[in-house]
Amino acid sequence: MAKTIHSMIRVLDEGRSVDFYGKAFGLAVADRLDFETFTLVYMSNAESEFELELTINKGRTESYDLGDGYGHLAISVADLDGEHVRLAALGCTLGKIVEFNRDGGLLARFFFVTDPDGYKIEVLQRHGRFK
Repeated sequence: MAKTIHSMIRVLDEGRSVDFYGKAFGLAVADRLDFETFTLVYMSNAESEFELELTINKGRTESYDLGDGYGHLAISVADLDGEHVRLAALGCTLGKIVEFNRDGGLLARFFFVTDPDGYKIEVLQRHGRFK
């Protein structure tokens, strides 16, 4: 049986990204592997075994073109409204809270936050299938 273990994104500035994901989502560096031309930083927290892998290509100075293929990472939280206020206070770039209904019932409540490299992270209220 397959098990999802991590997702990778390329970032320009290791410190800036580690700081963002630490403050925004409580992720901490679980491992850091340094190679000649790149560094891999694995971040996680006690909520899940799933890790975010940050890849830093040494010498890169231009932002990555995210293209039209990247969707988003998704994170669930117990208090969506509280997280929206907390992330706004950190100065994060946030979208408004959206309620998504289907068949007359609430399917999801969420908002998006943008990381320093332009990646979108969907923050969902823990509810239904989004635990």
